[in-house]
Amino acid sequence: MIHVVAVITAKPGLRAQVLEAFNANRAAVLAEEGCIEYGATIDAQGIPASKASFGPDTFVVIEKWETLAHLQAHAVAPHMVAHGAKTKELVESKLIHVLEPV
Repeated sequence: MIHVVAVITAKPGLRAQVLEAFNANRAAVLAEEGCIEYGATIDAQGIPASKASFGPDTFVVIEKWETLAHLQAHAVAPHMVAHGAKTKELVESKLIHVLEPV
């Protein structure tokens, strides 16, 4: 199994727009062969901000894929290419961590 932690930072004040596009694309991703989990998360409410907080412009996508080949196919899927084009001007940065169990 492959785990992905993707830290997406929107340009200031645009996180809601990026999340709207993410949610519109989510069903297509979940329907992909090999996709086990694909969801967006934000800092938990009620927890004091700290150095580890992501802040108001960032969200983290938690993904699980059956194999690396499934993840690689996901990256070039037509709906992902379209999503990237749609959100390109809204996103400040992306940090994609691809991990495997030990």
